[in-house]
Amino acid sequence: MIQIDDKLISEEIFSEEFVCNLTKCKGACCVEGDVGAPLDKDELEILDSIFDKIKPYLTQEGVKALEEQGTWTTDPHDGMYVTPMVEDRECAYVTFDEKGITKCGIEKAYEDGAVEWQKPISCHLYPIRVTEYSAFTALNYHEWNVCSDACTLGKELQVPVYKFLKTPLIRKYGEEFYTVLSGVAEEWKKEYGS
Repeated sequence: MIQIDDKLISEEIFSEEFVCNLTKCKGACCVEGDVGAPLDKDELEILDSIFDKIKPYLTQEGVKALEEQGTWTTDPHDGMYVTPMVEDRECAYVTFDEKGITKCGIEKAYEDGAVEWQKPISCHLYPIRVTEYSAFTALNYHEWNVCSDACTLGKELQVPVYKFLKTPLIRKYGEEFYTVLSGVAEEWKKEYGS
């Protein structure tokens, strides 16, 4: 682990390579799993406030799930805030394009200028998972078999996780943090990289 300010960063964020390959995985990360996407507490109010604006971008099943469960819910295992799911399958905010690839309805609304919020930060930061502790924040690489095509493409293109996630890392922690992180990554690569 590497420490930057109050953040502990897994070295896998430097060593692993990753580029989403939606043509292969079809956005399985939005469909697989036993709970929805993790949410920060400050995102709950945002989801409540944008619901009417994003409804036209969602599936009928997604809208129904959100109207029944609310715009967010809690994980029954650990009480963490998560996005609701459609019948224990896909995230309620998911849409499907003509090729069967999942897209985020919130992000589509954002791209159209209907809302100013892109999507939950946990989705934007994936495959980094953030865990908040009282004294520090942990940023860990999350390995999931549904993302094997992203790992393959990342290796082909030689894009480490932290570079693939530049935009969401800046969104969450700011430019200065990303500049420091990049510098640390370069030093790490000189010492431990291939």
